Amino acid sequence: MTEHPLSTIEKLDPILMNHLKEANKLVFSEGSLPKKYKLIIAMAFDAAHGADKGVRSLAQAAMKEGATKEEIAEALRVAYHLAGVGTLYIASMGLKDLIE
Repeated sequence: MTEHPLSTIEKLDPILMNHLKEANKLVFSEGSLPKKYKLIIAMAFDAAHGADKGVRSLAQAAMKEGATKEEIAEALRVAYHLAGVGTLYIASMGLKDLIE
């Protein structure tokens, strides 16, 4: 497994990382929205913000929670509509070899 992208921050400020981990538990727990949709929303944000590795990681997590390729595609349509065509380039890089 690759190193967590925030491992340096965890060494620098473990209290902050603990806070972030707790926030993740809250944000991505089952609730009114199923976890898969929360992960798809986060994936769309990462696509819009240029984080191709985040797109891949979140898409994988969403698919493990039952998300379909069609749901991922629709979320990316929305992200593209709101954030522009760069979203699709980032998503394509992040999803390469994951979606076939």
